[in-house]
Amino acid sequence: MFGRFLELSLNTDDIAASVQFYERLGFTQLTTGDAWPHPYGVLSDGRVCIGLHQRRGPSPLLSFVRPDLAQHVAALRTAGFETRSARLGEGDFHELRLRDPAGQDIALLEARTYSPARGAHAGSLCGWFSSYSMPAADPDAAREFWERAGFVALDLPDEPLLPLALTSDTLTLTLHQPRLFADPLLVFTDAQMAERIARIAAGDIEVGGQLPRGLDPGANALIESPEGTRLLLLQAEG
Repeated sequence: MFGRFLELSLNTDDIAASVQFYERLGFTQLTTGDAWPHPYGVLSDGRVCIGLHQRRGPSPLLSFVRPDLAQHVAALRTAGFETRSARLGEGDFHELRLRDPAGQDIALLEARTYSPARGAHAGSLCGWFSSYSMPAADPDAAREFWERAGFVALDLPDEPLLPLALTSDTLTLTLHQPRLFADPLLVFTDAQMAERIARIAAGDIEVGGQLPRGLDPGANALIESPEGTRLLLLQAEG
């Protein structure tokens, strides 16, 4: 319904500082187009692309590409999706904005805004990108919204921190309780996460941050980017 996931779009007041931060974590810059009038850069670890936008407005955005977007508006409305804003004029780069019941902002774009990566990525120091996790006071409402969008819901009873996953072929979303984290999270996992955390800390990136009770701070960490994005690094079972 929403199309193919493109990027996690993040606003930043200092794009150079944000780019440097992700590059120190092992992300690679991709070649961007001229869709946006503001400074814009994209970095990827091969699994997730992070779009850095030096602009004002809602952030973070989950951005998807939906070709022939203007012709898709009627189908979205029929499926019960209400657009918060639309830019569909002749000569415009077409864009729709929506919001899910948990307050997550969503952008649907008519085309890609950067070139795909050439060759394989080596990943990042953070490990395997697992999911984008959103705080949801009403997980049932969020689940219904994303299932209408074509995601498949999976209950994860053995994952008390992230008990519900919503998956598509290009993105996995998880939901967490706002009392655990008030903000969205980029979640990474690895069986040797303690070693990764030590390498990240050796690169002068602070790995502090308040973790939920029960998570070993020696094997799990929370780090924050210059623009305020939180990355949760979790120890996976070996």
